[in-house]
Amino acid sequence: MIVTLIVICEVGFWVLLAAGLAVRYLLRMPRTGGALLLCEPLLEVLLLVVTAIDLKGGAEPGWEHGLAALYIGYTVGHGHRTVKWLDGHAAHRLAGGPPPVKPPRYGRARAAHEAKVWLGTLVAAAVATGLLQIAIWYVGDAGQSESLRSWMYGAWRAAGIHGLIALTYAIWPKKAPAEEKDREPVRVEP
Repeated sequence: MIVTLIVICEVGFWVLLAAGLAVRYLLRMPRTGGALLLCEPLLEVLLLVVTAIDLKGGAEPGWEHGLAALYIGYTVGHGHRTVKWLDGHAAHRLAGGPPPVKPPRYGRARAAHEAKVWLGTLVAAAVATGLLQIAIWYVGDAGQSESLRSWMYGAWRAAGIHGLIALTYAIWPKKAPAEEKDREPVRVEP
């Protein structure tokens, strides 16, 4: 049941996103489109509530509960950036807005960009860990909650690997080719 709900939430995320952007730019109703986009976090609240009800109903904590926590964490850590990125593309393609700002490709600007993305992963791991720890306390049985602990370790391993990859951009920054050095510099997104 939890896995099905995770799939429904993921599909719902993209449907709400497409509907919000379509209403915002195609129908030229920015407030209504914005309201639809603001409904997306309700999907994660629904997933959280159903997961808690499932555990309260006596379900044995399993991988699906850990996956639900990671999904919610990922959405908190990276969802806003995804929506902002797609909103910029929709504004450009559907409403004649300026082209979206591309991430920097070289040097310290690229390292700073990668560090920001990694911070989103840290937020995701922290949120997932918090939710998993609350679930462990809620279940109360150390033997039953071992699978939830393994998801915590997995979240922090992923954040660590992502951090190492982001660090490589700072240690070994990629240099711009000579022909690109003469061009106008790429704008850095805020």
